[in-house]
Amino acid sequence: MSGFRHVVVFRWVEGTTVAQQEEVAARLRALTGVIPEIRAYAAGLDAGINPGNHEFAVVADFDSREDYLVYRDHPEHRAVIEELITPILAERAAVQYAI
Repeated sequence: MSGFRHVVVFRWVEGTTVAQQEEVAARLRALTGVIPEIRAYAAGLDAGINPGNHEFAVVADFDSREDYLVYRDHPEHRAVIEELITPILAERAAVQYAI
């Protein structure tokens, strides 16, 4: 194993704005400066090309499962979830796997 990847996709509640989604993306991306265990991180809105897609995705890479768990449970990450994601979340799907 050369690393560990976390992939999560979201669908938002009706009425969620682009500005709200962009704020989620910005706050999540800022975690790279706070959580040193993050090796690579991408978060953003769906491009809207294919119907039926989820509306937002996060892909995060770590050196190990343990580093992922640090990220998962980190207070700054939990704050983004509680303050910005949970209030507009309709559906979430995630997977973690060795890379």
